[in-house]
Amino acid sequence: MGVMEGSTSETTAKSWLRCYRCWSQNLEVQVHYEGIHKIDPETGLRSEIVDELQEAVVQCLDCMHDQPHLGFTNGKVEPVPDRWERMIVGTPWVASCTVTVDADEVETCSGPDAGDALAYAAFGEHGVREFFTHVRFHKHEEDTSIVVHLLVELYARSLEEATEVLESAARGSLTITSLAEESRPPAAADSSHGHD
Repeated sequence: MGVMEGSTSETTAKSWLRCYRCWSQNLEVQVHYEGIHKIDPETGLRSEIVDELQEAVVQCLDCMHDQPHLGFTNGKVEPVPDRWERMIVGTPWVASCTVTVDADEVETCSGPDAGDALAYAAFGEHGVREFFTHVRFHKHEEDTSIVVHLLVELYARSLEEATEVLESAARGSLTITSLAEESRPPAAADSSHGHD
């Protein structure tokens, strides 16, 4: 029984412990740590943590994409609830859409950082971490708002879920002009079955 239970949890882990895009299990976590610690004057050891910040990004070493469905907690990679299943089981969906945002939400709309700034203004963290966004163009409406025209690739299990994810991530008024399901990238095919 113990062996069966172990292999079941291992199988469960393998379902999410892989790249959501190419399915590789060749992952690494990049951890950035910043801390302020008080020092014990007698021993020289850390006596108290005043402040600390840890940021971690899991990345696939084969396709080099970040893995927003995985987090790093207490020294272990774990799935992000409400995201991992959608991204692993789901397929890519491509949306052509606009998001109208308050002009103050856009950090910059010109230069090398404009694409990321406009994607962030439109979809927040989803726009720069989870979605693949391509800002086609943007236009200013008076001095108060900016309409961002984007192509967005996201992973979802159905048309309804893709629509819901886009709607919940949008940081302004969203209009979806088209939403179509794509096939997974070729690397997602199980290599033991060969090529179609």
